Amino acid sequence: MSPLKITGIDHPGVAANDVEALADWYCEVFGYEKWFRHRNTDPDKPVWMLKAPDGTLLEVMPKDETVRPERTTWTPGWSHLALRVDNIDEAIAFLDSKNVTWGGSVINAIGGGKVRNLFDPDGNMLQILERR
Repeated sequence: MSPLKITGIDHPGVAANDVEALADWYCEVFGYEKWFRHRNTDPDKPVWMLKAPDGTLLEVMPKDETVRPERTTWTPGWSHLALRVDNIDEAIAFLDSKNVTWGGSVINAIGGGKVRNLFDPDGNMLQILERR
């Protein structure tokens, strides 16, 4: 039997302290747009599907009461969301104007390019990455 052939990643999902606030932050800082809002069976727990300028999606959903473990880049499990940029220096200047919290300086990316870690308002690790 042949392996399953996927066409790509549809979306990552992030569980948020405040769905509306985190969705707004991704729209303001990274240019996502609010594409679809779903209200599960509980109207106090909305879920947003956000669409990036390239059409990829990001799901922002409400968190449960599980305590957030401390993470590093190397903690087991999904680690971070890497967002590709055309010019990392321009991206850093823009993100500095948004007062993001950085997780280190620019380093060489695995496979080529430059990468820098940062955190969203809920403490989720992101990366901006420039590949030429």
